[in-house]
Amino acid sequence: MFKESLEKYGSLNALASKKNGKWEKITFSEYYCLSRKAAKSFLKLGLERFHSVGILGFNSPEWFISAVGTVFAGGIVTGIYTTNSPEACHYIAHDSKTNIMVVENQKQLDKIMQIWNRLPHLKAVVLYKDSMPERRPNLYTMEEFLELGDDITDAALDDVINSQKPNQCCVLIYTSGTTGKPKGAMLSHDNITWTSAHCSRAGDMQPAEIQQESIVSYLPLSHIAAQIYDLWTGIKWGEQVYFAEPDALKGSLINTLKEVQPTSHMGVPRVWEKIMEKLKDASAQSGFMKKKMLSWAMSVSLERNLNCSSSDLKLFWTRLADYLVLAKIRNALGFSCCQKHFCGAAPLNTETLNFFLGLNITLYEAYGMSETTGPHCLSGPYIYRQHSCGKPVPGCKVKLVNEDTEGNGEICFWGRTVFMGYLNMKDKTKEAFDEDGWLHSGDLGKLDKDGFLYVTGRIKDLIITAGGENVPPIPIEDAVKKELPIVSNAMVIGDKKKFLSMLLTLKSVLDPDTSDPTDILTEQARDFCQRTGSKATTVSEIVATRDRAIYQAIQEGIDKVNMNATNRVHCIQKWIVLPRDFSISGGELGPTMKLKRLTVLEKYRAEVDSFYEEKFSSL
Repeated sequence: MFKESLEKYGSLNALASKKNGKWEKITFSEYYCLSRKAAKSFLKLGLERFHSVGILGFNSPEWFISAVGTVFAGGIVTGIYTTNSPEACHYIAHDSKTNIMVVENQKQLDKIMQIWNRLPHLKAVVLYKDSMPERRPNLYTMEEFLELGDDITDAALDDVINSQKPNQCCVLIYTSGTTGKPKGAMLSHDNITWTSAHCSRAGDMQPAEIQQESIVSYLPLSHIAAQIYDLWTGIKWGEQVYFAEPDALKGSLINTLKEVQPTSHMGVPRVWEKIMEKLKDASAQSGFMKKKMLSWAMSVSLERNLNCSSSDLKLFWTRLADYLVLAKIRNALGFSCCQKHFCGAAPLNTETLNFFLGLNITLYEAYGMSETTGPHCLSGPYIYRQHSCGKPVPGCKVKLVNEDTEGNGEICFWGRTVFMGYLNMKDKTKEAFDEDGWLHSGDLGKLDKDGFLYVTGRIKDLIITAGGENVPPIPIEDAVKKELPIVSNAMVIGDKKKFLSMLLTLKSVLDPDTSDPTDILTEQARDFCQRTGSKATTVSEIVATRDRAIYQAIQEGIDKVNMNATNRVHCIQKWIVLPRDFSISGGELGPTMKLKRLTVLEKYRAEVDSFYEEKFSSL
């Protein structure tokens, strides 16, 4: 795949990273040569066939070059989340027989130093960002590492490359497993090359001979979404990849987007929500006229995008709104050249979807899992229906099993995206497939008559009340968040219980250094307080005093949601406001901001139990 791209795109820029305030770029030819150098050095350090190279660091050219070099050398790329503890790193390195670990900085190196003596397969560590603290045997800087394999001939490396087969494993993606140990999903050469070629085209990503796509790489590469979208598809179609700063998700992403003005951008729902919250905050602080103009422009654009009406007058107003207001906002976000905006990895709520339609940005949802090499179903400019994740990529199939009366069934996958199985877990692999070879997702979904897929929830997340009623929690949670703009996270509880209750967290400002939630309410949340007649500015004030005005307003919002509930069973009867918002460091959110329901239940067991003691009342 790389050789083919080399012939077509060799002289084009491939990777761009910032050094001392300037973008440094390397071409596809240089990228390929560096990857071969890395491969030779891995072989020199004793990388064994089907053993892994662990990569522990933020997105960078070194990450990409190490990954490609690993595959060339017959090893297995294993990305590790930078947020992992030393023990979590040990589990993955041990399970995947890591021979060489490539780490970004001192912080990550320290983790490996603590566990090295318990990793019999680990032969060397390469440090690519920080300078070397002290010389140690088998510890190399990136520069030193790249020279190590100089005496390995091209012919020797070509022999290793030519001996590889399409159905052999070349990438491991560790799924964060909501229960038990993480599972290493084995992806083959064919999984990677087929998905890179076909899934990206289904989303209308262009080959560089038509238009060179430029993208910003910032989501964790240890997660399949970013790895397939940034790294492998980038090689396939000759894209130019710009690397964001490591603090991208703490706020610097917008600056990078503004500089790069990418042609295509992918975000997980939380990223799109953060952009929305930032804009709402900025709007709340702007003058009366600006506010009025923005809300007029967004409502005109939203109406046109939802109704697709084509009257000339309406078209004129939308164009005017776009020209006067919305284009400027898209430019300020870094999206003035962006033709495609993708969202994946978790469900997107209606509020976010509509907010961006108001800016004339359509979010194309993709759906898949690590086990399907990322996207198995995709939306794009020609395949779009609101709330749907599009259709299976041509060549892939989807079916529903055990459908209920409303047409909801478990989503199953078939096709060349489907993985080889879990490393060292024969039983888990067996559980994932049925006897006809279909992969079961554990997700619930519906198909419409035109073959568009709608994901409606996770089977595991489905709440089955003590009365045996099935309640999907996400629609209720989304409705509460929409009704109460002060609420950041809402989680429905009620499995094996007599009624539903809810944990709520409030929107608070994030600490710029750690990304952890602080006690200070966001601008939007403070607005809500003022409208209810409360002077509160912090979460602790509200919770400690059970602020009457706010608790009253929350109850009224929940009453409204209950009035629209499918039936009595779907009503929220009790709720509580938690003193701190959910976060990755708090354990309530996974690395891609997915809610870890079981962890939340454990952590707030006392609060949950209090709902179901006889004497509790929410107000």
